[in-house]
Amino acid sequence: MLHPVSSLSGLGAGCSAMSWETEDRRHLWGRNLDFNTLASDSRITYIPRGTSYATCEQRPESRFCSAYAAVGTGLLSVSLSPLLYEGINDQGLMGGQLYYREFACYEDFPRPGTAPIQPPVLVYHLLAQCATVAEVVHTLREELTLLDLPLLGAVPPLHWSFSDRTGETIVVEPDRDGLHIYRNTLGVMTNSPGYPWHRTNLLNYAGIRDLDHGAMELAGQQLTPCFSGSGAQGLPGDWSSPSRFVRLAFLKTYGVKGATESAGVGAMFRLLQSAAFPLGMVRVPQPESPGSLKGDVLPYDYTVYTAVACAESLRFYWTTYENQRIQFVDLSTLRHQTRPVQFELGRWPDFRELIPASASPASPISFASSL
Repeated sequence: MLHPVSSLSGLGAGCSAMSWETEDRRHLWGRNLDFNTLASDSRITYIPRGTSYATCEQRPESRFCSAYAAVGTGLLSVSLSPLLYEGINDQGLMGGQLYYREFACYEDFPRPGTAPIQPPVLVYHLLAQCATVAEVVHTLREELTLLDLPLLGAVPPLHWSFSDRTGETIVVEPDRDGLHIYRNTLGVMTNSPGYPWHRTNLLNYAGIRDLDHGAMELAGQQLTPCFSGSGAQGLPGDWSSPSRFVRLAFLKTYGVKGATESAGVGAMFRLLQSAAFPLGMVRVPQPESPGSLKGDVLPYDYTVYTAVACAESLRFYWTTYENQRIQFVDLSTLRHQTRPVQFELGRWPDFRELIPASASPASPISFASSL
């Protein structure tokens, strides 16, 4: 029987996700993690091939050995398994989990012939075992059952997005009537309601375009535009899940793709910033805790970090709310490591000072007047 999730605390948070590509056919997937807290043990986490882990605490027989190396943001402090909120593996499969409040439903018992899995383990398990989106679909349909069992004191309501080198992006949603896998999607996902609702809701914004409106005549008067951006009038600007979905769908459609990976990654961070939560604008009356994990809890949801991965280069890029300098790790280099490796997110301001080489205290610069 499908069991609706009643606990809202845990891993996953709010968030927005999207896939994109560059002009030279590099495939990107990225997300914002929007929440009021982050487990203090969270790091950029590399997990090698051959890692042994379990997918369900209450069923010790559910053990696996990873076929692929992966890197993303997550934890190594959970005895059951490494946990990734999102990541990329060494085959170019990318994806992550987002919150799916009031809609997520999981099973009470495993389906015959399938392995039980607790929802927070799913991202790492699929990256550890699957090379492509097609393999993810097969694994979800034939080999796994998502169980309604708490991990770290909570059963988080989640849905998922995955993409690969083919460019296909899927959305996976555990609803009351079963597990739905939407293929060849728009490549955008936010939070509740479900993906079909968000897709249909785009019809309410059919007039949005990238071209400004010209002069108009009203009551015999000619009105000439004096500002730019009128083509997007009506594009919602708030931070609700429906509004963020609409913004990202149109930004993905009209945004200029980068010619190369570096240009595309930079452009994608800009697009995701348009859906980011500024600290102080989304106050939560009852802040949620990270379950049994430790972490600072704020009275606001905000974009704790943004991550972007590239399927071809296997690079994993990120920024944090406090530090907008783009950092990255390269899985092509890391995958030769035989032990897990973690990197700090860098949640502190990082400014780069530029000093002209010719300037020194002994030789001040003067500017001659032309008057």
